[in-house]
Amino acid sequence: MNPAPMFLDIYCERTGPELWSEPLNLLSNAAFLIAAGLLLRRYLRLPADHPGRGWDRLLLILLLAAIGVGSGLWHLYAEAWAMLADVLPIAAFVCVFLAVTLARVLRASPALTVLLLLAFLALNAASLAILPGDFLNGSALYLPTWAALAALVVWLAARGHPAWRRHAWAAGLFLVSLTIRTADMALCDPWPIGTHFLWHLLNALLLYLLVDGLLRAAPAHRPSPGPV
Repeated sequence: MNPAPMFLDIYCERTGPELWSEPLNLLSNAAFLIAAGLLLRRYLRLPADHPGRGWDRLLLILLLAAIGVGSGLWHLYAEAWAMLADVLPIAAFVCVFLAVTLARVLRASPALTVLLLLAFLALNAASLAILPGDFLNGSALYLPTWAALAALVVWLAARGHPAWRRHAWAAGLFLVSLTIRTADMALCDPWPIGTHFLWHLLNALLLYLLVDGLLRAAPAHRPSPGPV
């Protein structure tokens, strides 16, 4: 007889290997699907020549839906393969979002966009190598993403782009959601259901705000060349 798969017990709400041991963590992923559905409706209503009507924005909407599905599988099965289904769509979304914002909104050159994405991936790799896996209850994995979002706020503000305010709100919201995620296991005794489901709800709102901003945002104007 084959041994039963080992489940990964890393959330306060989970109390055993049963599929429905994390009901709130599972069902709260519907927020990602709702956000993706609302964004898709907005996307399809944009005129064909609107700057937000690009395949890259559609890809982000599909990745947002994939985050909800992947995270749902992870909190349903709590096995290693399901963790990959959770992590990979998130990583893909972050990389695509950064590339779209750099190239389409800030109008960075292709070379600079690639260079900054490589720097971001290197920062992620370094944080994984240096920080213990349980540091901040695993939330340290997302610190480079928060830092990248904060850097976008500064860059957008320096360019005078109105999207900096939306990104600043998003960075603040992300900091709150990271704090809530970090507190999950520490609050098991007084709050047995944990706080991880709130991480899902806040992040669904966060990603909705960011993608909705890309659907609305016009590119930043390049500086006019001076006299020769």
